[in-house]
Amino acid sequence: MIKIDPKLDLVLEREIDVPVELVWKAWTTAEHLRHWFAPRPWSITACDLDLRPGGAINFTMRSPEGHEFPNTQCYLEVSPFERLIITDTLLGGYRPSPNPFFTAVLELARNGTGTRYKAIAIHGNDEARKRHEEMGFHDGWGTVATQMVEYIKSGRMHS
Repeated sequence: MIKIDPKLDLVLEREIDVPVELVWKAWTTAEHLRHWFAPRPWSITACDLDLRPGGAINFTMRSPEGHEFPNTQCYLEVSPFERLIITDTLLGGYRPSPNPFFTAVLELARNGTGTRYKAIAIHGNDEARKRHEEMGFHDGWGTVATQMVEYIKSGRMHS
């Protein structure tokens, strides 16, 4: 469990009615992640995952106007069905990032046939936390969590 610091961290918690195994698969399979990870009408145009500590997560978000925003982050922890920690403070191979912003912690727990879903954005200072909140952390991360559940329920996860 990550200790939350309200001055530095943003948290989204939900009880979702899809199994933890499918939530994990949605987060850790590039082909699935690209279908739900950007709040519509944004989209993911490219996605490559090296799912291991030190491995890179690379994805490109496209705005509705067609502008592309490449992202490179590094996996810090990969604990199947329990926790995923990703940071943009490092690139793949634990290389320092020129533009660090935050670390994302995804905590999952079984809740009957559903999942207790907790996303935490950890920031290095209050300014970064405020900027992320003003960028729409709660709406954006809430929207993609809803899109993930819809995607899982659509039945396209079998591939």
